[in-house]
Formats: sequence, structure tokens, C-alpha cells
Amino acid sequence: MSSTLTQQFQQLSAVLQQYRPYWQLLPFACDTVPWPDGNLLQLLAGLDDGLLKQIDQSSILQQQYFASFFPALFSLPAVPAAAVSSSLPALPFWLENGIGGRKLQQITALCQQWPHSKLPVLEWCAGKGHLGRILAHRFTVPVTSVEWQPQLCEDGAVLAEKYQLPQQFICADVLSAPLDAVLQPQQHIVALHACGQLHITMLQQAVQAGCQQLQLVPCCYHLIAPTHYQPMSELALQHNLQLSKDDLKLVVQGQVTAGERVEKLRATEVLWRLAYDELRTELTGQHHYRPLASVGKHWFSGSFSAFARWAAAQHQLQLPALIDEAVYLARAQQRAAIVQRIEVVRHLFRRPLELWLALDKALYLQQHGYKTRISEFCDYQITPRNLLLTATR
Repeated sequence: MSSTLTQQFQQLSAVLQQYRPYWQLLPFACDTVPWPDGNLLQLLAGLDDGLLKQIDQSSILQQQYFASFFPALFSLPAVPAAAVSSSLPALPFWLENGIGGRKLQQITALCQQWPHSKLPVLEWCAGKGHLGRILAHRFTVPVTSVEWQPQLCEDGAVLAEKYQLPQQFICADVLSAPLDAVLQPQQHIVALHACGQLHITMLQQAVQAGCQQLQLVPCCYHLIAPTHYQPMSELALQHNLQLSKDDLKLVVQGQVTAGERVEKLRATEVLWRLAYDELRTELTGQHHYRPLASVGKHWFSGSFSAFARWAAAQHQLQLPALIDEAVYLARAQQRAAIVQRIEVVRHLFRRPLELWLALDKALYLQQHGYKTRISEFCDYQITPRNLLLTATR
């Protein structure tokens, strides 16, 4: 398996390097589709908005339209689906209370990958400890759930006591203080959707403590402390892609089909951000794109003028009393069409980049004496972040 992971990582690195101009860019900063391939430009120009959206959500259509332009990309091996060892008995209804449908499906899928061992469990970034509670019930193992928000720890502890489960909570900020006193060699550490810096820290501390078993489903790779991703394995240091937070955000742009309202708000957000950029460029004469911070979706149910004033305040810019919204929104519409065409190509590289990041972690664990594997533990529709890293010392 070790040579397989190494070969897979080297192949991914080569493909991502080869096609770097197609994914390592900011679509919002482009006035035109930035690639020189005339045939690709012709194809993109001929795709209408509806078809672009369909292609973006279908690996079959992506292959159909783009395999001839990116042959090395489409010849990468697929991630294996995790084998389901055995079907699990249904949970009692009281244990499912308060857990959302998709979350419950994710927990069930992870339980189907649980190894046959009675090691005590440490649940990392536990929230209310839904996963830990179900593990304690299903496998009769003691669970320690670590979470930094006191209210969530309190809520989880109340539920564990109510259902008489062997689950205790530790309220701790794992980023500021290592869990030296809690992590043990004879332990199974697990995290379902731990964000960037949190899952990196988990791996480092698990290695330090020599935890015997580990299961991690990473997410939000861009939520890291440094400006660029710091590779963890020796091999990734040799093949460093110099990934900025914007590059890392590409990985998490895969969405399971959202409701119509959410889709509409997303489209409005893109349009308004571009319209504001047109306005800012005109007022300042500065043509380089200046990004804005993330902001609550409620902003995009109001007026463009209110959003533009909020955005201008972020850039210490004074706007005129009257803004001709229609002019800037019309220009933004043209740019949005360009952005959509760049993104349909850029999104082809979401999964390879995510796999590169996951393999870096697997190789890091391998260096420290773990037998590791990566698999898809559930269907993409249950969660796009469906890569499971499993390691045994």
C-alpha cells in the first residue's frame, strides 16, 4: 500500500503541475477567459448557463466535454469506495433525536467502517458529541469527546447522562494547548469533518502520543493559520504546489444540489461582488482585483447599494451619494459569464487537489509507522467531503 500511495501522490503532483494555469488562478480577477487554447475557448463560448451548471455537477459530463483537453487529468485512478463490512442494526429513535438527516447518514457510513477493536475512543472536534454518543452505544466503548465550546460540551454531557452512555466531555481549545494528558497510545482517535488547522493538529498530536488507530474525514482545508499550506510529508515538501488559501478554497466549492433560494442568493452574490469591483475600479483607477471578506447570505436579499457601501467600507473607499446600479450590474453580468466558464474548467481540479491534500496526510502518518489508506466512505450526495483517512500503528 505504501508504494501505491507514493505513486498515486507523484502522479497527482505531476498532473496538477502540468495543468497549473487552469486551476491556480482567481476567476474574479479575469476580464477574459485566460487560456490560449482556441478550441477550448470555442467550446466554452458555446455552452449556455444551464448546460454549464449541469456539467459542473456531473463527472460524466465533465469527462464528455473536457477529457480531450486534459487527458492526463482524466486518466487518474479513481478513489476506491470503502467496503461495507456488515450491515448495522437500526438505532433506537431516541438516539437519533436532534441529528440532521445527512449528518446521521454520515455517522452511519462511518460506523460501517469501524474496525473490530475495543480501544477507548477520543472524538476530536466533537460538537455535541453526536458521533461519540452513537459509537458508545453501537460498540460499547468508552468515548472522550473533545470540544472547545462550553455550551456544546454541556449539552452533550446532559444527553450522555440521560441515555446512560460511557461518554465524557473535555472542553479544550486543541489549537492553543496540546492534549498531552488525554491522548494515549492505546486509543482510537476519530474526527468527522474537522476543519483545516484542527485536523492538521489532530494528526500531529496523535503521532506525538502514538495513538494506535485513527480515522479522519477532513473538511474546510482553507481554514489554516499560515497564508499558504505547509506540506506535512517529506514527499509533499518535495512536490510543494505552493497552495494559497484561495487555492484551498477551490477544494470545498463542490456543492450537493442546493435549494432554489440558496442557488439564487449565490448567483446574486457573484453578480454584486463583480458589480462592486467594476464600481471600485472606476472610482480608483486600480484595475487589479481586490477581494472582499466572506459575508452572511442575508446581505444578498437586500439592495445592491447597501452591499456596495459595506464593501467600500472594507476598502476604506468613499462612494458617491448616487450610484447608477444598472450600469455596474450590466457590466457584472458580462463578467459573471466569464467567471462561470473559467470555474467550470477550474472545478475539474477540485477532487485531484483534495486528494493531493489527503495523501499528504496519509504519507505523513506512514512516515511515522502507520499503515494508512484513503477511501470514499459514503456517496457524494451525502457529503462532498467524503474522503476517509484510516490509519493503524
